[in-house]
Amino acid sequence: MSNTDEPIRLALVDDHRMLLGALTEWIRGAASDIKLVAAVTTWPELLTHPEFPVDVVLLDLDLKDNIPVSLKISTLKTTGVKTVLMSTYSEPNVVREALAAGALGYLVKSEDAEMIVEAIRAASQGESYISAELDLAINGGDVGGVPKLSAQERRVMALYGGGEPVKSVAFQLGISEETAKSYLKRIREKYRVAGYDVGTKVALRKRAIQDGILLQTDMPRQL
Repeated sequence: MSNTDEPIRLALVDDHRMLLGALTEWIRGAASDIKLVAAVTTWPELLTHPEFPVDVVLLDLDLKDNIPVSLKISTLKTTGVKTVLMSTYSEPNVVREALAAGALGYLVKSEDAEMIVEAIRAASQGESYISAELDLAINGGDVGGVPKLSAQERRVMALYGGGEPVKSVAFQLGISEETAKSYLKRIREKYRVAGYDVGTKVALRKRAIQDGILLQTDMPRQL
């Protein structure tokens, strides 16, 4: 599958040196499929770094350099680099603008460390990654609306809702069991935020059918 042989080449850009140091240490030990090749504090340093262009850039939205974030994202897109943004806050219109410019992920800095790894992996596949709370903020917080799932989340929900055990879901999608579990956790969280409880496999299956992710005919194979 995708990134099994070649690690994802990652660059970090954050002007808080302490956070940059902590993130650097953490990512180096967290995921064998992610290789941190650059950690810099300014935008020009990224563009002139010998390892640039990388696969994914984890970019601090709040760099105080007066360069519009949309310009940074489009510059990275032109060089084939995927962008995941980090910020200390989540102003919905800023998030919308960044996503419209082509950012694939948006993380608040208080996010779980595992979610940062997930966002980097999703971006390297060209998929978007937004936390449940941000999804709610961006989409106006309509309880009762169907949450927006990424393509990979829909695949996980379809396979798991269709009766596959987590191990099999992971195998079919070429991801680790832990990653499959974290996708399920996020799917449940997105539905919870939207006002639906899909805590059990049966509830999740029903919801997948109602939302058109699973067809009624996709019965579990065990039956």
